[in-house]
Parts: sequence; C-alpha cells; structure tokens
Amino acid sequence: MSTAAPAENHRRGRQRSALVRRKAAAGRTFIAPNLLAVLVFLIFPLLFSLYLSFNHWNMFSPPKFVGAANYRRLFAQDPLFYIALRNTVLFTVGTLVPTVVISLAVAAALNEKLKGIAVFRSVMFMPLVASTAAMAIVWGFMFNTQGGLFNRVLGWFGLGPVQWLIDPKWALVSLCLVSIWKSVPFAAAVLLAAMQGVPEDLHEAARIDGAGGFRRFRSITLPLIRPALGFVFVISIINSFQAFDQAYVLTGTNGGPETGTFIFGIMMFQNAFQFDDLGYACALAWVVFAILLTLTYLQLRWGRARSEEV
Repeated sequence: MSTAAPAENHRRGRQRSALVRRKAAAGRTFIAPNLLAVLVFLIFPLLFSLYLSFNHWNMFSPPKFVGAANYRRLFAQDPLFYIALRNTVLFTVGTLVPTVVISLAVAAALNEKLKGIAVFRSVMFMPLVASTAAMAIVWGFMFNTQGGLFNRVLGWFGLGPVQWLIDPKWALVSLCLVSIWKSVPFAAAVLLAAMQGVPEDLHEAARIDGAGGFRRFRSITLPLIRPALGFVFVISIINSFQAFDQAYVLTGTNGGPETGTFIFGIMMFQNAFQFDDLGYACALAWVVFAILLTLTYLQLRWGRARSEEV
C-alpha cells in the first residue's frame, strides 16, 4: 500500500502533464494563423517601410540606400513639411474639441430613457456605416459656392455666400466639419457604453442630496468615464493625423487653395504616388508615427496621473 500510492500519484501527474501539453499544442495551433496574419500584414510592412525610409525608391528600380537623407530633407529642406504640420495640428484641434464636446452631449442624450430615442440612435450612427469618400462628395455639393445648402441657409439671414472650398481660410474649416460629422458617432458610442456602466445608485444618492442634472454629470459621470474619454482623445488625434480621403475628395491632391488643406495624408500620397518617391513618403510616415506615439504616451501618462489623484 505504501508503494502503490506514490506510483499512482506519479501516473496521474504524468497524465496531467500530457493533458497540459496537448492543450498548449492545441492553443498554439489555433493562434498560429492569427500570428501569421499579424506577421505578414503588420510586422513585415512596418519593418519594410522603416527600411524604405532610409532609401530612395520609385517602385520601378531597386531601392538606393541614402541613409538619413530623407529625414534631413524633411526637417531642413522641405518647407511643405511645416505647412503640413501646421495644417494637421489646426485640423486636429479643430476636430478634437468639437468632437469630444458634441459626443458627450449626444451620449448623455442617448443615455436617457426617452420616447423615440431608438430612432435618434439609429440616425446618429448612420455616418459609421457610410463611405467617407461618398459622403465627402455629398458634403462637396453642400459646400458649393453657387446653390450649395450652406450658402442657401446663409442667404435666408441676408449673409453673402461663403467660398467654403475655395477660400483658404474656410477650406480647413470645411474639412473639420466633415471630420466632426464622421467622428462623433464612434466617440458617442464609446462614451455611451461608459455612461451605461456608471452605477445608478450614485446618481440617486446625488439626486437625494439635491444635486441637479449638470452637477451630477460633472461630479459623477465625467470622473467615472475618464478612461473612455481618454480613449476618445487618443483615437480622435490618431484619426486626424491619418486623415486623407475626405481631404482628397473635397480639395484634391494639391492641398486645396494655397495649401489650405495640405495635411500629412495628402503630403504622403503626393510623394509616394505622384512624385514616385516612396522612401521619402515612408520617412514622413515614421515621423508622423513618432509624433502620435509621443502624444499617446503623454495622454496616457496624464490620464494615469489624474486617476491616481482621484
């Protein structure tokens, strides 16, 4: 009896070990296709674009190594880079702030149990399923100087027509309006999900203490949805820096009138597919990546510091 028990335990241990190995092998088999897809469609393109950023390549002849010449040209010799940087920053700020404010208001409205709110939700989320390029064409008709919807509305109030896509001062504003319209539904969906996770008991307790709706929203809802709000900030900044299709459809590849809408997306497209300098476009793409990485890190660090204070 004294020798049978250890032998039985040893046999069961080996069986468990074999079962664990089989489960691990099955797990590796299941995730292998996903890892292969990440390697082929994400890791390899990233590394290849980094390699190309140190080369001159027109996609027809072999790449020619030029070292850091693309980056030196970008920062020291190309004034269009700083124009694109300025326009992209203005576009990001002009899109980010209204998107967050409007999304908060929309999410708060959708969170209320009101009659007909389901119809309102369906209408609000329509931009998520619409093609950005197709809707940019529709917006282009509305921005039309002669007979466009916006100028017709201005005419009702006795205001003269605005050259939305022709005047450099208004071209970037027009681009911001389209981007806000496209960005609000997704941001509102994220914030709505966060608001629905706020315990109702807290609102009830604040209501009993005499706090009004705005006070409850500011003191209870906003602090508890701060992680979702930070996520919306980061995603909105990334989307603004990566914007291309709406600018391309509305103002063309030259960046609109007097480079009024010449943003990073347009600059990358020009250098890669119009000037046949893919290496320079990849260098620009990695500079944009570095800017976004820095902004994301600062936002996450700031959000973590605020959370620790609370």
